[in-house]
Amino acid sequence: MPRDKKLLVALSLVMILMAAGCSGETQEDSGGGLMVYASVYPLADFAEKIGGKHVNVTLLVPPGVEPHDFEPTPRDLARLSRADVFIYNGIGFEAWIKKAREILDSERTVTVDASASLKPLYSGSGKGRQEADPHVWLDPVRAKKMAEAIRDALIKADPDHAADYRTNFDRLSRRFDELDRTFREIAENAEKREFVVSHSAFGYLADRYGLRQIAISGLSPSDEPGPKELKAVIEAAKRHRVKVIFFDSLVPGNLAETVKEEVGAEALVLNPLEGLTPQEEKSGEDYFSIMEKNAENLGKALGSAE
Repeated sequence: MPRDKKLLVALSLVMILMAAGCSGETQEDSGGGLMVYASVYPLADFAEKIGGKHVNVTLLVPPGVEPHDFEPTPRDLARLSRADVFIYNGIGFEAWIKKAREILDSERTVTVDASASLKPLYSGSGKGRQEADPHVWLDPVRAKKMAEAIRDALIKADPDHAADYRTNFDRLSRRFDELDRTFREIAENAEKREFVVSHSAFGYLADRYGLRQIAISGLSPSDEPGPKELKAVIEAAKRHRVKVIFFDSLVPGNLAETVKEEVGAEALVLNPLEGLTPQEEKSGEDYFSIMEKNAENLGKALGSAE
């Protein structure tokens, strides 16, 4: 990095720290262990399960906030600058990652793109262009690869507890395998291969199990289709005799409601797991409990549930 740019980044960090202040005890100050920051909920959940008692994990996006629209505050960035490990999903989800990485000390912080080993899929954005789909964690097999990257990052940052991280990952790996078997069984017993969703988040899940998502909006819930695209979705839903329309848990489903009324379908939730709602967090939900509910609802839509 050029000297002038280094100076600018350093001055920016000082300003961020001054803006954040030193008032009160933060989560990472009170916990001990590795300070681990994650950019999206599934990565935070995997880090907690692999790190166990040796980590203190902070999810940068607050519960109930739509992560497509999230922008870290100066206080968020100041806290992130003290991270031992920073985990993010590098397939286009977090527009603020470049800004965050510029304030991190590469000698102090292990930074890992959990999706670096995965080939992205592309989907329509709802605005006539193709974009990389960031929702890789919705395929249990790909999610397991992300967890492997997190395990390796924790071992690099804290080699003294490598055995614990490997043991915890092995336990987690078996849960991914079990979830994969559940979805495979649903796909094998399905009467139809198509399902209608409120936004195009389930491409990796569909790709893994030979299914087809019919999306009402694009990769971001705000990417609404025009009248022509919406008409095409309604016609496709009728053609495939779709009886279920899936809604997200974090965003209102006005367009999905329109399609539901036109088609006469039941409304269910298919959770893209971009984050937890406050109620989900309060009730102790996690990646696996929500994915199991997704599997149950998907089974109903595909005609493979009992």
